[in-house]
Amino acid sequence: MDLRSRLSTLIAVRVVVGTLLLGWAILIQLNRPGTFPIDPFFFLIGSTYALSVASLATLRFVNRHPWLADAQLAADAILVSGFIQVTGGITSYFSSLYALPIIAASTIRFRRGALQVAALSTILYLALVAAQYLDVFPYQPGSWLSGQAVPLPRQQFAQYTVAINLFGFVAVALLSGSLAEGLRSAGARLEDASHEIEDLRAFNEHVIDSLLSGLVTTDDTLRVLTFNRAAASITGLSADQAIGQDVCDALQLPASVRAGLGELAQARSLRADVEYRAGDGRLLDIGLTATTMVFPHGRSGYLFTFQDVTELKRLERHARLQQRLAAVGEMAAGIAHEIRNPLASMSGSIQVLRQELPLSEEQAQLMDIVLRESERLNDTIRSFLAYARPQQFAVARLDLGKVVQDTALLLRNSADVRDGHVVDVDVPATPVWYEADENQIRQIVWNLATNGLRAMPAGGRLRLSAASNADAAGEVVLGVQDQGRGIPAEELDGIFQPFRSSFEKGTGLGLAIVHRIVSDYGGVIQVSSTVGVGTTVHVHLPVRAASVEAAADRRVQTGVAL
Repeated sequence: MDLRSRLSTLIAVRVVVGTLLLGWAILIQLNRPGTFPIDPFFFLIGSTYALSVASLATLRFVNRHPWLADAQLAADAILVSGFIQVTGGITSYFSSLYALPIIAASTIRFRRGALQVAALSTILYLALVAAQYLDVFPYQPGSWLSGQAVPLPRQQFAQYTVAINLFGFVAVALLSGSLAEGLRSAGARLEDASHEIEDLRAFNEHVIDSLLSGLVTTDDTLRVLTFNRAAASITGLSADQAIGQDVCDALQLPASVRAGLGELAQARSLRADVEYRAGDGRLLDIGLTATTMVFPHGRSGYLFTFQDVTELKRLERHARLQQRLAAVGEMAAGIAHEIRNPLASMSGSIQVLRQELPLSEEQAQLMDIVLRESERLNDTIRSFLAYARPQQFAVARLDLGKVVQDTALLLRNSADVRDGHVVDVDVPATPVWYEADENQIRQIVWNLATNGLRAMPAGGRLRLSAASNADAAGEVVLGVQDQGRGIPAEELDGIFQPFRSSFEKGTGLGLAIVHRIVSDYGGVIQVSSTVGVGTTVHVHLPVRAASVEAAADRRVQTGVAL
């Protein structure tokens, strides 16, 4: 409580005391007219009210000017002295009223103020008694009941009375001051403790709200008591909506979980995976743990913690699928390798027979069909093994512009280039340096380029490019642009899947191999196509492959998903 509040209490007490005295004086005056000289008595009461009014007027300044409180306490001691003088001075029965301003001073200014007012009261009381015995005042008070003059007691008795009163002043000052100091100290400690508790509560709330896991507490009837921020974020319910609900309704818990809560007395916790239908229609997988907790005063309840494990469950399902596909891929690669050997033997034997046996035209044509299809099957198996088997990386610093130029030269002299095809190269004059396996980079450009040529059966311009990416330091971009038939928008997402080809003689593995190599290097492929206009493919490769050797190791360990 500040100085202004304490002084307001003093003013209220002063007004109450003054009112009581005024009522008491009027009552005596009405019942016993002329009982005592009432004019100075009423003057003192009026002075009390005047002091209270002045105190109220200066109350707003007291925190900035504490001496105003000291002045009011001194005025109270003076008013008490005047009242004692009116009611008999040394013979007054009200000398103990000095204790009131002393006690008031101890509550407002603590021990220092109590001792100051006690000292002032001592001086005033001594001055009052001395003035009586020295006949300083022309007015001598009489009995406070009869109004008649009362003889002064002997000096020895007066000294004893004064000593008793002065001792009382000092004792009250020391006692009330000590109590006030103790109360102030206890109040300060209580305030500090309150602040600490409030800080601790705010800290606990901050910690709970900062948790990534949902946290819900309930009473023993499963009514929600607290609902943290993560719980609201996961469920889509606000704390106001959840608090007071049955937790099984709020978290959509099945009946088996509710039944399991009754067995928590034997088990330390309950673990369950449940499905939650969010307000926006999403179906979430929730991993929930429940345990009992004890509140203050012996009350019991439940503590629920839960997380959104939807993505984790999806990854687990994907990992299991990848493991199964990897096993199938390894088996398929082994089978393809075993097929390739007898296929080569069969093809060689048929070639020998064709040369040595006299064949009719129809028989020779059938032999040619067998040899041609055997070669096509062999190419398919070779492409499949290139896609499925882990490749050895020979990383070296190379100029991508030179790789693109060499690939373009090979293309111009390949069987895929027909009349009407034009192969252009757009590379900068300065080298485009990159660290990679040259054969893999060459295969990326070759596969994309041959697809572009096949997309232009009637001829067209094929443009190959290599450049550094100006928007990403160290990144390089390979580009292949054709003027072919284009790819419909609904088919773009599936062009890199294996064994999906739109060309008559394609194996469906060329783009799948490109995608695998680019992924191993940590790059991305961007494809834009317009039906009837053409297709543009940009391959973005980062400054260095995160670790192409590590990518190869992972492929060796896990196999390839087909």
